[in-house]
Amino acid sequence: MSRSDSPIFVIANDGRLGSVRSSSSLKAIDESVTRTGWEVASRRDTLGSPVPMRRFRAAAVVVCATFLLLVGRAAHLQVVEGASYRAQADRNRVQTRVIPPPRGSVFDRFGMPLAVNVPTFALTLVPSALPRVSAEDPPERQEETRAERERILARAGALADLAPEDIETFIEEFAASPREAIPVARGLSYETAMRLAVELPHLPGFAVETSTLRSYDTSSATIGHVLGYTGSISAAELAALREQGYRPTDAVGKVGLEKSAEDVLRGVPGRTAVEVNASGGEMRLIDKNDPVPGTDVTLALDLAFQRYAEERLRPALEASQARKASIVAIDPRDGGIRALVSWPAYDPNLFVNGVDAATYRALTEDPDHPLFPRAVAGEFPSGSTFKPFVAYAALREGIITERTSFLSTGGVRVGVWFFPDWRVGGHGMTDVRKAIAESVNSFFYIIGGGLDAVTGLGVDRITAYARQFGFGKETGVDLPYEADGFLPSRTWKEEAKGERWYVGDTYHLSIGQGDFLATPLQMAAATAIVANGGTRVTPRLVERAGGEPVPWTPVDGDPFDAHALNVVRQGMRQTVTDGSARSLNALPRAVAGKTGTAQPGGNVPTHAWFVGFGPYEDPDLAIAILIENGGEGSSVAVPLANDLFAWWFEHRTP
Repeated sequence: MSRSDSPIFVIANDGRLGSVRSSSSLKAIDESVTRTGWEVASRRDTLGSPVPMRRFRAAAVVVCATFLLLVGRAAHLQVVEGASYRAQADRNRVQTRVIPPPRGSVFDRFGMPLAVNVPTFALTLVPSALPRVSAEDPPERQEETRAERERILARAGALADLAPEDIETFIEEFAASPREAIPVARGLSYETAMRLAVELPHLPGFAVETSTLRSYDTSSATIGHVLGYTGSISAAELAALREQGYRPTDAVGKVGLEKSAEDVLRGVPGRTAVEVNASGGEMRLIDKNDPVPGTDVTLALDLAFQRYAEERLRPALEASQARKASIVAIDPRDGGIRALVSWPAYDPNLFVNGVDAATYRALTEDPDHPLFPRAVAGEFPSGSTFKPFVAYAALREGIITERTSFLSTGGVRVGVWFFPDWRVGGHGMTDVRKAIAESVNSFFYIIGGGLDAVTGLGVDRITAYARQFGFGKETGVDLPYEADGFLPSRTWKEEAKGERWYVGDTYHLSIGQGDFLATPLQMAAATAIVANGGTRVTPRLVERAGGEPVPWTPVDGDPFDAHALNVVRQGMRQTVTDGSARSLNALPRAVAGKTGTAQPGGNVPTHAWFVGFGPYEDPDLAIAILIENGGEGSSVAVPLANDLFAWWFEHRTP
């Protein structure tokens, strides 16, 4: 075989081994290979060149960094801020609502209800659930939001008989609590509540809740000054009481016993946790803690006696053409208040659901001030009812003894000034008992300010002893807004009037005139000290809380002189047997007392006073009566005292 005929082995396209023998065949193969290589090169150009390693590494770094950033951010949100976002999500998902506790009821000493709860409905609103305009929204969206908000408020107001402006006022008042339910309307009728309930799905933020309202006894016209009333908490009250668990929907005591006994009557609120959907609809109850009801309170007040006192006061006012009066009756043994009358009065039920503007304006603009608790907060010149306490001071200081007498000839003259007795020509020879019984001014001028060889007590000692009997300071009664009266002094007059103190000022003070002021409650408490033989008692309304007696203790202070106090008691008894209150002699039990006629200043009638106690030997009642601008105490206040003692002895004294 020649070289040219030798076989050439090649690999075919399908991978099989073959051979060619001719040069023409070999040339064909060579052309095929060349063509195939061009096609491969062309295909490589079409697909592009391979990615350089440097670019690949840069891209990998970017991808890894992005991944790590996302992982880190996710970890921060879930681990670092997870608790915060979880709490926020729970707040959006879970609504915690406060359940107000039933308020404690109030009863008189015999169990007669004075203040109780009645069921009702209330409309509340969570302001943050209303559509809110955002500055980031386009103007068209803002206008739509305003229109929707106005529609919701208008519809809710129409159903609850409220103007949309009234609801906006509530929202503004509690602007600091946008996520808390605020009261919009209380005391809703069942029909109104049901109409609102049907509309609630279209009134975001609004809710109808079961509630209670206070209902007060109306058989006593003046019970409002004792009990006061409750009302919706104000923004200022909420700021002061929030730490004690109060919420915008709570009612609180505004005045009277409702205010002073708020901590006892209120109870402990309960709470519910409710899961809600995005629209605020309730899905399910998660948790619930029931409220603890407030404590029931029993007062020392005798409702039947209170009503009788009011009944007998009316004809006394008509007869004297007077319009204002106070009656205080307490038990001198422990200070329990049996009756507390301030006239004129008001109905506290007007306020529990929010008093309307016209009614409130009428009450506040009434010249007789029916909202004013005058028996506790009124300050008046006492007139001659102050004389027994001046007599005690003179006996205790040795200015006089029980046998000391002065001649009353119609008054006392000091220089050009004349200080008269009320009886023209005087009362003749007068000792301390007669001076109290007949209210002999000249006797008290002498022992108070002095005359000739007699050195009187002087203003400092008179006021010092007056403080021992509780004048010039609050009695401590369990009611708010008590006045402390007023005891004048040398320093006060110099600073207030730019004048020095004169003996005439002491004369006026000695008979309960001048600048001396006392409250009817102070007069009753001071009279109780004389009645019980020298024990200071604090007037008090609350006798039992939750069925348990509220303990009381005598008020600390310098002990009273038993002999001097007994002489004063005898003088007050002589007021009834031989003095200015002789009409009380007809009572079935012996009583003691003191009349007073006080000049209030100006061209107006005098105040008529009476203070007293009975039965004389073992007293269980001390009273103070004031008929403002009623005339003379002996002719106006004494007949009323006679009625009160007669009823008490018949119905209460053993």
